[in-house]
Amino acid sequence: MQPNAHLGRDLALYSLARVGLVAASTAVLMLFGVPFLVSLAVAVVAGFPIGMLLFRGLNRRVTDGLAARGAAKHAERERLRAELRGETPPEGSP
Repeated sequence: MQPNAHLGRDLALYSLARVGLVAASTAVLMLFGVPFLVSLAVAVVAGFPIGMLLFRGLNRRVTDGLAARGAAKHAERERLRAELRGETPPEGSP
């Protein structure tokens, strides 16, 4: 299986977790009488570092998946450039 086979799922889960964190933080602040827009602004700003701590494992999977995807794209781009230059790929390459 490819290292980034679950990248879409992990990215969706991470995004939903971050949005959920902001929504929950906004709701808690509103329970204390803070106006909605102020609550939302504070939740967005505070949600970034809190999300980095709470969702560290999910963040790592997304980061690793994006890095693997970038490396695969880079390798494919280099293979195509070598092919356009007329170079033969080394043995064992696709």
